[in-house]
Amino acid sequence: MRRALPIALLLLGLPSIDRADAGAPVRARLATTETVLELEADPAAPKLLRLRGAAGPDWRNEREEPPPASVEMDGTTHPLTWTFDAAASRLERGAVEFVYRSAAPRLTWRWRWRAPLGAGPLEHTVRLENHSGRDLWLSHQPSLLSAWEIGATGTLERFWVEKGADTPSAQGTHLDPVGPHFAWEGRSSTYARPLAGREREMIPYVLVEQAGGPRAGWYVGIEFSGRTRIALRRVGELLSAEAGLDPEPGPYRTRLRADEVFATPTVFLGASAGGPDAAGNSLRAWVRGALNRPATIADPRYPLLVSNSWGAGMAVDERLARGMILRAAALGLEMFHLDAGWFRDVGDWAPDPVKFPHGVAALADLAHRHGLRFGLWMDWTQAGTSARRGARSVDDPQTRDWLIADPPPGWQHREPFKGITFDVGVPAARAWAEGQLQRTITAFHLDMLEHDGYLVAQGSTRADHPAAAPAPGTVRVYEDSGYLWVEGSNSTDVSDHATRAYYAIHEALRRQHPRLLLEVCNDGGRMVDFGSAAHGDYFSITDSYDPLSNRRAFYDSSYVLPPAMLESYVAAWPTPRVENFRYLLRSGMLGWFSLMLDPASWSATQRAEARAQIALYKRALRPLIRSADLYHAGPRPDGVHWDGIEYVTHDGRRGVLYAFRGSGGEAVQRFRLTGLQEAGSYRLRFADHTAPTQVLPGRDLASEGVSVTLMSPLSSELVFFEQIRPPAYRPPP
Repeated sequence: MRRALPIALLLLGLPSIDRADAGAPVRARLATTETVLELEADPAAPKLLRLRGAAGPDWRNEREEPPPASVEMDGTTHPLTWTFDAAASRLERGAVEFVYRSAAPRLTWRWRWRAPLGAGPLEHTVRLENHSGRDLWLSHQPSLLSAWEIGATGTLERFWVEKGADTPSAQGTHLDPVGPHFAWEGRSSTYARPLAGREREMIPYVLVEQAGGPRAGWYVGIEFSGRTRIALRRVGELLSAEAGLDPEPGPYRTRLRADEVFATPTVFLGASAGGPDAAGNSLRAWVRGALNRPATIADPRYPLLVSNSWGAGMAVDERLARGMILRAAALGLEMFHLDAGWFRDVGDWAPDPVKFPHGVAALADLAHRHGLRFGLWMDWTQAGTSARRGARSVDDPQTRDWLIADPPPGWQHREPFKGITFDVGVPAARAWAEGQLQRTITAFHLDMLEHDGYLVAQGSTRADHPAAAPAPGTVRVYEDSGYLWVEGSNSTDVSDHATRAYYAIHEALRRQHPRLLLEVCNDGGRMVDFGSAAHGDYFSITDSYDPLSNRRAFYDSSYVLPPAMLESYVAAWPTPRVENFRYLLRSGMLGWFSLMLDPASWSATQRAEARAQIALYKRALRPLIRSADLYHAGPRPDGVHWDGIEYVTHDGRRGVLYAFRGSGGEAVQRFRLTGLQEAGSYRLRFADHTAPTQVLPGRDLASEGVSVTLMSPLSSELVFFEQIRPPAYRPPP
């Protein structure tokens, strides 16, 4: 029996591995305040031994994560023999890296875990370095492999969240038992197309927890926007979990050139207790600290209040935009966002001289003079048919080489803002895109850049792009929804290269323009994921803009992502009464608020009400949206019954309840509040004066709740609460 080396207590900063027993497994411990991992480097392969959290139980893993068994070189499969390199492996404060080497061909495989913050989950990635001097081909390499013992953990449940792409579905969130023979695969990509007969795409995150008691469990997520998959399968008393790039459609293969590095998408793994909301509060705080851009979240005006021109669609022009800028400033909004319709043609990213005779920069300057930031829509990987100099045309030989597929004979773009996607994974295409964006940002005086459309390629017919060529007989090329689509065995590899190039472009923009905000739209809600959270500042969460769709998309995505990042577009909707008008606005004020209509059509009463709600958002709601804990205080919105969202500060001293009444149901509803100090008392103030100010004990608010009365269907109320009598001090026994 092999003797394991002593566990290295990394939080104490032990500097190196004890190598006294050559050939014996090396063990290490890596921890945050919420998650503890024990890791082992066997001579043949590493392994995550155990995960545990504060509420238990210990989750023991029975599966190793071996290096690749073989590579392909010059059309021949070469088996690999790996040796653990203890001297090159590293144990540092907050990080563990176990290194394995292959002599023929010469490869280095790095198995890495790190704790970016003192709390929350830990990150894991694998890197393969090619020192052979020759190009190699790799088969599918998962980011995480595990098989958890579940015999002693009781009944388990699995929780996951759909993306709000297109229109949120009727379900949105999923909490299902993990019974015998349980098998499930959740997928995520940059397209997230709702297709009949297929399960919706997920925000790449899954939570596995006990069904009762403290609801202890663990969660895993993927920090990548490309084609990824999380798979769970129960066999007997083992629950296997795999996360990383999606191997389907296959056969998957990717090229690793000489002296280059292949890295799996980074995943995070954390322990949790208390159910999806508790896990979400820990994870959202971690995303803010580990993934979000510090300069963005440090701005006290983040998230912004925005006026957006898309209510007018492609008909927007200079006159309308100038009027909307003035009206936005008068309402107290903070940015004007010029959406699609400003450019000459798809792929021809210059202002339309007829609609915008003074150009885009003049509008930006006008916005700046009135205290507003200025943002711009751009679908910058689309090629069209413009023959003008500088346009990306499908008829231009260079652009055609970048396309995911040749256009069909006689092709014309059917929609005024959609063309054929070119692959930014191609170095020349990436260089052009970065240069075009840099010029656009500077020339147009931008404070924000939004990208839209199916921007990141996912599938290609090309054999000469950096990604693998599709295997014969696997390619399908077709038109749908105004786009050209390609599916084939290489879809995941194309997506991987294009996503990494897209990230590199965003990173370059941030270096050159550190104050620039980046909106991730991608046809509304299709790239809501943790990779986007690290490379953008906020995202559109759905492409439907009515109050119900906005609240549904927010309800779902707020389980795992910071609410300040979650943008709702508020569009025209019937509001015969002022209560309906508040309901419309507040359904978009749960996170980032973008008003997608021109206030010129409003009545004086509506303008006054909008100014009041905008001022209230700035004064009282935004500070909570930025950093408070969030609880789903009611059922998922269905448009008929009541629903609610609660924000409360970490110390439980103050917060707000958003209460929404649907089209039916009773006029009175009780909402139990979570996260309060039950020994204290709270003053409750109703923003619309639907009830008098009240003082109630925290324990009553937690057990019985607060009663909200709304006589009008499709109306809302904001209930602010603040502790007035903290619990009396009691000395420890």
